[in-house]
Amino acid sequence: MPRQKGGETGRKKPGEADTARANSPGADDSDADPTDSLRRSKPTAPLAPGLYVVATPIGNADDITLRALDVLSRAEAIACEDTRVTAKLMARHAIATRRLPYHEHNAERVRPVLVARLKAGAAIALVSDAGTPLVSDPGYKLVRAAIAEGVPVTTLPGPSAPVAALVLSGLPSDRFLFAGFLPAKEVGRRRALEEVVGVPATLIFFETGPRLAASLADMAAVLGDRPAAVARELTKLFEEVRRGSLAELAHAYAAAPEPRGELVVVIGPPLPAPVTDAAALDAQLDLALERMSLKDASAAVAAATGLPRRAVYARALERAGREDS
Repeated sequence: MPRQKGGETGRKKPGEADTARANSPGADDSDADPTDSLRRSKPTAPLAPGLYVVATPIGNADDITLRALDVLSRAEAIACEDTRVTAKLMARHAIATRRLPYHEHNAERVRPVLVARLKAGAAIALVSDAGTPLVSDPGYKLVRAAIAEGVPVTTLPGPSAPVAALVLSGLPSDRFLFAGFLPAKEVGRRRALEEVVGVPATLIFFETGPRLAASLADMAAVLGDRPAAVARELTKLFEEVRRGSLAELAHAYAAAPEPRGELVVVIGPPLPAPVTDAAALDAQLDLALERMSLKDASAAVAAATGLPRRAVYARALERAGREDS
């Protein structure tokens, strides 16, 4: 959830750290010794005052940066979504910093206390159970309150499930919208999907195993049968990404056992309007081929037009061949 100016110039003793740089949020560490934090057997100087938004692993516990470990070990306290979850990560890296609960159920009460400590000069790290804080958690309200009080706020970037799923989906990544969780009931879910049906970008949603098949069916009905991907257990031992059209994925998950683990659904941007002639088909294919592989473009256009996939694929081959020549 939480991110230095260069220190004074001059000669340093061999192995002496630039503490001015190391303690100030936001400085560029590009010229720092990457092994410096590994040399510290114990935390050294205190951090500069401020709120440090720290990304933590989304599955694989090794996906944490050296800088994050350094800040977490030197902060005065770590504000956690669940102290028990964070305790496991801290134990793995022998970090004994005090942990404070900060989550949606106590945020209104705890936030003023944290802000008061920050104004008094404390250095506090903010983490979520997994991934980058502020994504589907109450952390943004703490950041907003800290900014309003003139408290320095910085971030230590790292893992993020929506971005990881987007990368693995094979769908256009130049423009995307993360929309969090959809409503649990069909009426609310379809209403929420109608709000984003015209967004010219790849869409990303979180979903649960029990609702996945129904959500995919609603997505196909409201958004059209777009190309999509379902990512499960990202960075973990049983990581899985299934790709296909929304209708194909809805059918597959409806016929399979309920999926377990964390789920992210990625949906391609709106498809062009249905074709009425050969020229329109070529226009759709050319547009799709700019963003997708030949196979995926053919599948997407076939789904949008209702034309036979083999015929669309054959035409796509012709279009791609002409471009190559």
